[in-house]
Amino acid sequence: SEVGADQWGQVVIAYEPVWAIGTGKTATAEDAQAMHLHIRGVLESVNAPANEVSVLYGGSVKADNAAALFAEPDIDGGLIGGASLKADEFLSICRSFPAGA
Repeated sequence: SEVGADQWGQVVIAYEPVWAIGTGKTATAEDAQAMHLHIRGVLESVNAPANEVSVLYGGSVKADNAAALFAEPDIDGGLIGGASLKADEFLSICRSFPAGA
């Protein structure tokens, strides 16, 4: 079906590298950024307003890598898996998100 022009801001895409699923491995912030930029390019190729779509990274986001991931311009947030089960870890990830973003 078709997404209406006024609905793109409600679209969220979560990307997780297949090799990261269930492994605890994560992409570097630079590699994740490159894929998120590619995803936005695909959106643009189908005439979607790519900057209105939230693109999240979901490959083992942890307290020690969250700030680097969230600092990348095309990563809008994280899809937090196992780390969300540990309150201190999850809170640390949340605090890694840039203020005002």
